[in-house]
Amino acid sequence: MPALPPAPGDTPEATLAAFVARAGADPSVAGLVLSGSQVHDGMPTVHSDHDLHVVLRDRDATPLSELDRFRSAHLDLVVITLAEFRRRGLPGDPAAFSRYSYVHARVLLDRLDGEIAAVLDRKRTLHPDEARTAAAGYLDAYVNQTYRSLKSYRDGRDAMGHLDAAESVPYALEVLFALHRRVRPYNKYLQWELERQPLGEDRWSAGRLLPVLRRLLADGDPHTQRALFGDLARAAREAGHGDVLDSWGDDLHLLH
Repeated sequence: MPALPPAPGDTPEATLAAFVARAGADPSVAGLVLSGSQVHDGMPTVHSDHDLHVVLRDRDATPLSELDRFRSAHLDLVVITLAEFRRRGLPGDPAAFSRYSYVHARVLLDRLDGEIAAVLDRKRTLHPDEARTAAAGYLDAYVNQTYRSLKSYRDGRDAMGHLDAAESVPYALEVLFALHRRVRPYNKYLQWELERQPLGEDRWSAGRLLPVLRRLLADGDPHTQRALFGDLARAAREAGHGDVLDSWGDDLHLLH
């Protein structure tokens, strides 16, 4: 029998409550996990829905599996098995981009004696080896993109240099958060993260970092690029990634 879509309530909260009751009555549901703006204090607006992960013991045992990727003005569902939930967002998973959605997620139902919560907790931060690998890989990509940008500026191709500078920003953020064993937030939550869970140094505060990123996106200013590179390079060396930087040899002169 096909699954009926969630019955809409008068408010997103009412729709969520009705669906949680429905899922909670289904023994095939192992857990429910709430994510999205609703788990970020101060972020929800009148337009915000509820992002809910429904974790199943067996996909074939319930028609709820047909509601995967259901979306409405009140509710956004991801329906996955427990095995899929364990892998979701981790390196090698096609949905690795979704990792941040679990950083502040809340467990609404856990029928596995804490296993849903334990799986969720493993996704919240980068493990030491994972963080080191990520920082090194993204650092190399960041240096490459910045080098390309500054070469274009040197050669009088400012528009192309600007484009490369803009593309360096995501790599810079990946490096910065990986150095702190943090999952890079979605852009929507970047200021929220920097203000509520600072990265420790004033140069990475929202008040200092965000204007730098905005300047790079606005015009790719070479001086701003070099200043950011200097700060990230120092942090990377302090974290033991000097070999990545040194592999660039004399090319680093252009970045200083």
